[in-house]
Amino acid sequence: MSTSSLHPHGVFSAALTPLDPELAPDHARFVAHCRYLLSEGCDGIAMLGTTGEANSFSVGERSALLEAVVQDGIAPDRLLPGTGVAALSDTIALTRHALSLGVDTVVMLPPFYYKGVTDDGVYASYSEVVQRLGDARLKIVLYHIPQMSMQPISHALIERLRGAYPAIFVGIKDSSGDFANMTAMVERFPGFAVLTGADPLLLPLLRKGGAGCITATSNLVARDLAYVYKHFRDSDDDAALAAAQARIVKARELASRFPQMASLKALVAHRTGHAGWQRFRPPLESLPAPLVKELLAAAGASAAAVV
Repeated sequence: MSTSSLHPHGVFSAALTPLDPELAPDHARFVAHCRYLLSEGCDGIAMLGTTGEANSFSVGERSALLEAVVQDGIAPDRLLPGTGVAALSDTIALTRHALSLGVDTVVMLPPFYYKGVTDDGVYASYSEVVQRLGDARLKIVLYHIPQMSMQPISHALIERLRGAYPAIFVGIKDSSGDFANMTAMVERFPGFAVLTGADPLLLPLLRKGGAGCITATSNLVARDLAYVYKHFRDSDDDAALAAAQARIVKARELASRFPQMASLKALVAHRTGHAGWQRFRPPLESLPAPLVKELLAAAGASAAAVV
Protein backbone atom coordinates (compact mmCIF):
# COMPACT_ATOMS: atom_id res chain seq x y z
CA MET A 1 0.00 0.00 0.00
CA SER A 2 1.41 3.40 -0.97
CA THR A 3 1.95 6.10 1.63
CA SER A 4 -0.34 8.48 -0.26
CA SER A 5 -3.29 6.13 0.22
CA LEU A 6 -3.07 6.45 4.00
CA HIS A 7 -4.89 9.15 5.96
CA PRO A 8 -3.37 11.27 7.27
CA HIS A 9 0.00 11.17 5.54
CA GLY A 10 2.90 13.58 5.29
CA VAL A 11 4.75 15.94 7.60
CA PHE A 12 2.70 17.56 10.35
CA SER A 13 4.18 20.00 12.81
CA ALA A 14 3.42 19.55 16.48
CA ALA A 15 3.16 23.32 16.64
CA LEU A 16 4.30 25.36 19.60
CA THR A 17 1.75 27.76 21.08
CA PRO A 18 2.90 31.35 21.66
CA LEU A 19 1.47 33.11 24.69
CA ASP A 20 0.60 36.77 25.24
CA PRO A 21 1.67 38.73 28.37
CA GLU A 22 -1.41 37.39 30.20
CA LEU A 23 -0.23 33.84 29.41
CA ALA A 24 -3.14 33.20 27.08
CA PRO A 25 -2.67 31.76 23.57
CA ASP A 26 -1.57 34.52 21.20
CA HIS A 27 -3.88 33.96 18.22
CA ALA A 28 -2.24 36.27 15.71
CA ARG A 29 1.27 35.00 16.41
CA PHE A 30 0.11 31.39 16.31
CA VAL A 31 -1.60 31.84 12.94
CA ALA A 32 1.55 33.46 11.58
CA HIS A 33 3.59 30.50 12.84
CA CYS A 34 1.20 28.05 11.19
CA ARG A 35 1.55 29.89 7.89
CA TYR A 36 5.33 29.83 8.23
CA LEU A 37 5.31 26.06 8.85
CA LEU A 38 3.10 25.45 5.82
CA SER A 39 5.34 27.64 3.67
CA GLU A 40 8.32 25.57 4.83
CA GLY A 41 6.70 22.43 3.47
CA CYS A 42 4.55 20.99 6.24
CA ASP A 43 1.49 19.16 4.96
CA GLY A 44 -0.45 20.26 8.00
CA ILE A 45 -0.48 21.51 11.57
CA ALA A 46 -1.03 19.18 14.53
CA MET A 47 -1.98 21.94 16.93
CA LEU A 48 -2.78 21.66 20.61
CA GLY A 49 -0.74 18.60 21.35
CA THR A 50 1.93 18.00 23.97
CA THR A 51 4.38 20.45 22.38
CA GLY A 52 1.53 22.95 22.01
CA GLU A 53 0.86 22.87 25.80
CA ALA A 54 -2.72 21.74 25.18
CA ASN A 55 -3.28 20.39 28.66
CA SER A 56 -2.50 23.78 30.14
CA PHE A 57 -5.49 25.32 28.36
CA SER A 58 -9.22 25.20 28.99
CA VAL A 59 -11.79 23.86 26.53
CA GLY A 60 -12.74 27.45 25.74
CA GLU A 61 -9.15 28.51 25.07
CA ARG A 62 -8.51 25.51 22.85
CA SER A 63 -11.71 26.07 20.91
CA ALA A 64 -10.99 29.77 20.41
CA LEU A 65 -7.49 29.06 19.07
CA LEU A 66 -8.80 26.55 16.54
CA GLU A 67 -11.47 29.03 15.47
CA ALA A 68 -8.82 31.72 14.94
CA VAL A 69 -6.80 29.47 12.65
CA VAL A 70 -9.77 28.43 10.53
CA GLN A 71 -11.19 31.96 10.37
CA ASP A 72 -7.83 33.22 9.13
CA GLY A 73 -8.18 30.99 6.09
CA ILE A 74 -6.05 27.95 6.88
CA ALA A 75 -7.88 25.01 5.34
CA PRO A 76 -9.54 22.74 7.91
CA ASP A 77 -8.22 19.65 6.13
CA ARG A 78 -4.68 20.76 6.96
CA LEU A 79 -5.34 20.75 10.71
CA LEU A 80 -5.01 17.91 13.20
CA PRO A 81 -6.06 19.40 16.54
CA GLY A 82 -5.66 17.46 19.75
CA THR A 83 -9.05 16.84 21.37
CA GLY A 84 -8.39 14.08 23.88
CA VAL A 85 -8.56 15.15 27.54
CA ALA A 86 -9.23 13.47 30.87
CA ALA A 87 -12.97 14.21 30.96
CA LEU A 88 -15.15 12.36 28.45
CA SER A 89 -17.57 15.27 28.11
CA ASP A 90 -14.73 17.70 27.30
CA THR A 91 -13.27 15.34 24.71
CA ILE A 92 -16.68 15.16 23.05
CA ALA A 93 -17.13 18.94 23.19
CA LEU A 94 -13.70 19.65 21.67
CA THR A 95 -14.20 17.07 18.93
CA ARG A 96 -17.71 18.29 18.12
CA HIS A 97 -16.39 21.84 17.92
CA ALA A 98 -13.64 20.78 15.49
CA LEU A 99 -16.19 19.04 13.29
CA SER A 100 -18.38 22.15 13.32
CA LEU A 101 -15.46 24.08 11.80
CA GLY A 102 -14.94 21.53 9.04
CA VAL A 103 -12.00 19.81 10.75
CA ASP A 104 -12.73 16.11 10.43
CA THR A 105 -9.46 14.52 11.63
CA VAL A 106 -8.34 14.88 15.24
CA VAL A 107 -5.55 13.47 17.39
CA MET A 108 -6.98 11.92 20.54
CA LEU A 109 -5.18 11.00 23.73
CA PRO A 110 -6.73 8.24 25.80
CA PRO A 111 -8.19 9.33 29.15
CA PHE A 112 -4.99 9.71 31.12
CA TYR A 113 -5.55 10.67 34.74
CA TYR A 114 -6.50 7.31 36.26
CA LYS A 115 -3.71 4.74 36.09
CA GLY A 116 -3.93 1.00 35.65
CA VAL A 117 -7.01 1.32 33.44
CA THR A 118 -7.68 -1.75 31.30
CA ASP A 119 -8.06 -1.87 27.54
CA ASP A 120 -11.78 -2.41 28.16
CA GLY A 121 -11.99 0.92 29.93
CA VAL A 122 -10.04 2.79 27.26
CA TYR A 123 -12.11 1.14 24.53
CA ALA A 124 -15.31 2.19 26.29
CA SER A 125 -14.09 5.79 26.44
CA TYR A 126 -13.23 5.98 22.75
CA SER A 127 -16.45 4.18 21.84
CA GLU A 128 -18.54 6.62 23.86
CA VAL A 129 -16.97 9.53 21.97
CA VAL A 130 -17.80 7.98 18.62
CA GLN A 131 -21.33 6.96 19.60
CA ARG A 132 -22.27 10.27 21.19
CA LEU A 133 -20.96 12.31 18.28
CA GLY A 134 -22.58 10.07 15.68
CA ASP A 135 -20.81 11.88 12.84
CA ALA A 136 -19.65 9.86 9.85
CA ARG A 137 -17.11 12.55 8.95
CA LEU A 138 -15.06 11.90 12.08
CA LYS A 139 -11.57 10.42 11.75
CA ILE A 140 -9.45 9.77 14.84
CA VAL A 141 -5.69 9.47 15.08
CA LEU A 142 -4.85 7.71 18.33
CA TYR A 143 -2.06 9.21 20.43
CA HIS A 144 0.45 6.80 21.98
CA ILE A 145 2.75 8.69 24.36
CA PRO A 146 2.99 6.39 27.39
CA GLN A 147 5.89 8.29 28.95
CA MET A 148 3.50 11.22 29.48
CA SER A 149 0.01 9.73 29.61
CA MET A 150 1.01 6.51 31.40
CA GLN A 151 -1.74 4.95 29.31
CA PRO A 152 -0.33 3.01 26.36
CA ILE A 153 -2.35 2.17 23.25
CA SER A 154 -2.00 -1.58 22.80
CA HIS A 155 -2.18 -3.41 19.50
CA ALA A 156 -5.14 -5.38 20.82
CA LEU A 157 -6.98 -2.13 21.52
CA ILE A 158 -6.24 -0.81 18.03
CA GLU A 159 -7.54 -4.04 16.51
CA ARG A 160 -10.73 -3.82 18.54
CA LEU A 161 -11.36 -0.15 17.69
CA ARG A 162 -10.69 -0.71 14.00
CA GLY A 163 -12.95 -3.72 14.01
CA ALA A 164 -15.83 -1.73 15.48
CA TYR A 165 -15.18 1.59 13.70
CA PRO A 166 -12.95 0.93 10.67
CA ALA A 167 -13.67 4.26 8.96
CA ILE A 168 -13.07 6.33 12.10
CA PHE A 169 -9.86 5.05 13.71
CA VAL A 170 -7.54 5.79 10.82
CA GLY A 171 -4.10 6.15 12.38
CA ILE A 172 -1.82 6.61 15.35
CA LYS A 173 0.87 9.04 16.44
CA ASP A 174 3.54 6.98 18.19
CA SER A 175 5.68 9.22 20.40
CA SER A 176 7.15 6.36 22.39
CA GLY A 177 10.37 6.35 20.36
CA ASP A 178 9.99 2.57 19.98
CA PHE A 179 10.67 1.94 16.29
CA ALA A 180 9.88 -1.77 16.63
CA ASN A 181 6.41 -0.88 17.88
CA MET A 182 5.86 1.42 14.90
CA THR A 183 6.92 -1.13 12.32
CA ALA A 184 4.87 -3.83 14.03
CA MET A 185 1.76 -1.67 13.67
CA VAL A 186 2.53 -1.00 10.00
CA GLU A 187 2.74 -4.75 9.41
CA ARG A 188 -0.26 -5.74 11.51
CA PHE A 189 -2.70 -3.04 10.39
CA PRO A 190 -2.67 -2.49 6.61
CA GLY A 191 -4.28 0.83 5.70
CA PHE A 192 -3.64 2.26 9.17
CA ALA A 193 -1.58 5.46 9.16
CA VAL A 194 1.37 5.11 11.55
CA LEU A 195 3.06 8.47 12.18
CA THR A 196 6.20 8.84 14.24
CA GLY A 197 6.62 11.49 16.90
CA ALA A 198 10.43 11.30 16.63
CA ASP A 199 11.91 13.34 13.78
CA PRO A 200 14.95 11.11 13.04
CA LEU A 201 12.65 8.09 12.63
CA LEU A 202 10.66 9.62 9.75
CA LEU A 203 12.98 8.28 7.05
CA PRO A 204 13.26 4.69 8.31
CA LEU A 205 9.55 4.52 9.11
CA LEU A 206 8.55 5.72 5.63
CA ARG A 207 10.71 3.00 4.14
CA LYS A 208 8.81 0.44 6.21
CA GLY A 209 5.43 1.71 4.99
CA GLY A 210 4.69 4.37 7.61
CA ALA A 211 2.55 7.41 6.83
CA GLY A 212 4.76 10.28 8.02
CA CYS A 213 5.36 12.23 11.20
CA ILE A 214 3.90 14.60 13.77
CA THR A 215 6.97 16.09 15.39
CA ALA A 216 8.19 18.91 17.60
CA THR A 217 11.47 19.67 15.84
CA SER A 218 9.47 20.45 12.70
CA ASN A 219 9.06 23.88 14.33
CA LEU A 220 12.72 24.31 13.31
CA VAL A 221 13.43 22.01 10.35
CA ALA A 222 10.12 21.58 8.52
CA ARG A 223 11.83 22.08 5.17
CA ASP A 224 14.23 19.19 5.76
CA LEU A 225 11.46 16.89 6.98
CA ALA A 226 9.39 17.75 3.90
CA TYR A 227 12.39 16.95 1.71
CA VAL A 228 12.82 13.58 3.37
CA TYR A 229 9.13 12.82 2.91
CA LYS A 230 9.28 13.64 -0.80
CA HIS A 231 12.54 11.79 -1.44
CA PHE A 232 12.50 8.87 1.00
CA ARG A 233 12.52 6.35 -1.85
CA ASP A 234 15.85 7.72 -3.05
CA SER A 235 19.04 5.83 -2.33
CA ASP A 236 20.98 6.44 0.85
CA ASP A 237 23.74 7.51 -1.51
CA ASP A 238 21.67 10.57 -2.45
CA ALA A 239 23.69 13.40 -0.93
CA ALA A 240 20.77 15.83 -0.52
CA LEU A 241 18.65 13.24 1.29
CA ALA A 242 21.52 12.29 3.58
CA ALA A 243 22.23 15.95 4.33
CA ALA A 244 18.58 16.66 5.17
CA GLN A 245 18.46 13.64 7.48
CA ALA A 246 21.69 14.75 9.18
CA ARG A 247 20.28 18.23 9.80
CA ILE A 248 17.11 16.71 11.26
CA VAL A 249 19.12 14.56 13.66
CA LYS A 250 21.29 17.49 14.73
CA ALA A 251 18.25 19.72 15.25
CA ARG A 252 16.61 17.07 17.41
CA GLU A 253 19.79 16.71 19.44
CA LEU A 254 20.02 20.47 19.84
CA ALA A 255 16.40 20.74 21.00
CA SER A 256 16.97 17.92 23.47
CA ARG A 257 20.08 19.50 24.98
CA PHE A 258 17.84 21.11 27.63
CA PRO A 259 14.07 20.64 28.25
CA GLN A 260 12.76 20.25 24.73
CA MET A 261 9.75 22.55 24.68
CA ALA A 262 11.62 25.38 26.39
CA SER A 263 14.53 24.93 23.98
CA LEU A 264 12.24 25.00 20.96
CA LYS A 265 10.54 28.16 22.17
CA ALA A 266 13.89 29.84 22.79
CA LEU A 267 15.05 28.94 19.29
CA VAL A 268 11.83 30.18 17.69
CA ALA A 269 12.07 33.38 19.73
CA HIS A 270 15.57 33.87 18.32
CA ARG A 271 14.46 33.16 14.75
CA THR A 272 11.48 35.51 14.88
CA GLY A 273 12.96 38.21 17.09
CA HIS A 274 9.93 37.98 19.43
CA ALA A 275 11.08 37.27 22.97
CA GLY A 276 7.48 36.59 23.97
CA TRP A 277 7.75 33.22 22.27
CA GLN A 278 9.57 32.00 25.37
CA ARG A 279 6.55 32.37 27.65
CA PHE A 280 4.95 29.32 29.23
CA ARG A 281 1.90 28.89 31.38
CA PRO A 282 2.91 27.44 34.75
CA PRO A 283 3.86 24.88 35.81
CA LEU A 284 6.04 24.77 32.68
CA GLU A 285 9.00 27.15 32.75
CA SER A 286 11.05 29.06 30.23
CA LEU A 287 14.71 28.23 29.78
CA PRO A 288 16.90 30.36 32.11
CA ALA A 289 18.90 33.07 30.35
CA PRO A 290 22.31 31.39 30.82
CA LEU A 291 20.98 28.21 29.21
CA VAL A 292 19.40 30.18 26.36
CA LYS A 293 22.80 31.71 25.71
CA GLU A 294 24.44 28.29 25.74
CA LEU A 295 21.73 26.88 23.46
CA LEU A 296 22.08 29.68 20.93
CA ALA A 297 25.85 29.28 20.97
CA ALA A 298 25.44 25.57 20.25
CA ALA A 299 22.96 26.36 17.48
CA GLY A 300 25.35 28.84 15.93
CA ALA A 301 28.12 26.26 15.92
CA SER A 302 25.89 23.54 14.50
CA ALA A 303 25.62 22.55 10.86
CA ALA A 304 21.90 22.12 11.51
CA ALA A 305 21.47 25.84 10.78
CA VAL A 306 18.18 25.99 12.62
CA VAL A 307 18.26 29.63 13.70
